[in-house]
Amino acid sequence: MTEPTGPSLQLADALHWRYATKQFDPLRTISAADWNQLQQALLFSPSSYGLQPWKFVVVTSPALKQQLPTACWGQNQPRDCSHFVVLAARRSVDAAFVQQYLQRIADVRSVPVSTLDGLGAAILGKTSRMGDQQLAWTARQCYIALGFLLQAAAVLRIDACPMEGIQSDRLDPLLGLSGSDYTSVVACALGYRHAADRAALDAKVRFDAADVVISL
Repeated sequence: MTEPTGPSLQLADALHWRYATKQFDPLRTISAADWNQLQQALLFSPSSYGLQPWKFVVVTSPALKQQLPTACWGQNQPRDCSHFVVLAARRSVDAAFVQQYLQRIADVRSVPVSTLDGLGAAILGKTSRMGDQQLAWTARQCYIALGFLLQAAAVLRIDACPMEGIQSDRLDPLLGLSGSDYTSVVACALGYRHAADRAALDAKVRFDAADVVISL
């Protein structure tokens, strides 16, 4: 097998370097320039129809971060990291939200919004058939954005810990999401590993490609 070179080697190295950080250094902070790149990864993440049915709540307030472990099963990464990103999914996709999206397309591409009626009908047709499963669908879109965030962080050599271990009923009130159109579904702590984090030394365990990749 040919060894990767150039950018391919850099990406492979970044993917091997990253791990789910268990202990962050609370004294180290992500720079504004690096955070802007991570934010761009979130903003440019793909979603079905390009709909972006999400909000990204970024917590850097020390006072608020102190309260986060109580809503994350006692885990300390949200408290000690530099930036704690909560990916919140839209609870449902209604006509008003779809119209907002269509208007955004019209504004960016300088086209009459009326030319997008077909797209709007297609989106609403799909989501209406989902019934009470709309949140499950929008939540899956958040996981796509999480993947983009994790890869961007690895390339930038910024440590990250994706976290499903959150309690939405406790986290939403802290973030001002209660009673809104959005609810927290997954989160990611970002910052820099603590020198005492022994997990950084563990060998990465993955199945061989032959065990998980099916080539047809």
